[in-house]
Amino acid sequence: MIIRKYNPNDLPSMIAIWNEVVEDGIAFPQEELLDDVTGAAFFSSQSYCGVADDDGKILGLYILHPNNVGRCGHICNASYAVSSDVRGKHIGEQLVLDCLKKGKELGFRVLQFNAVVETNIHARHLYERLGFKQLGTIPGGFRMKDGHYENICPYYIEL
Repeated sequence: MIIRKYNPNDLPSMIAIWNEVVEDGIAFPQEELLDDVTGAAFFSSQSYCGVADDDGKILGLYILHPNNVGRCGHICNASYAVSSDVRGKHIGEQLVLDCLKKGKELGFRVLQFNAVVETNIHARHLYERLGFKQLGTIPGGFRMKDGHYENICPYYIEL
């Protein structure tokens, strides 16, 4: 498996994987699913999109973009999605590690996650193992698909 920059041929797989996480309703803040048009626009608007490519099959992806503008434009944000078929095989870790390198290459100084759901223990353990620091807890900051609210834990790492 390699992590590489996405190309337009990857879009159907990327959209399917992204939508799977959105439909789960427990990790991404988005509620609207992507289609061919909105997906192409969404992914092309990012600073960078990386995909996990296993001999032509896309297993996961990440998006990387500024977290803010102007005087805070050196802080980036990212999101990761891995196909449910292959979760637990450390693909997310490879995506995060590539994202850290790419963020630094693009001139960002900090990678910040704004809304890691407190109950997303696999992601939280990964981030902490890689050196991310938790900034605190925002009570009830994430509305789950079933309508109840979970705490969110912002994280950051210097690049």
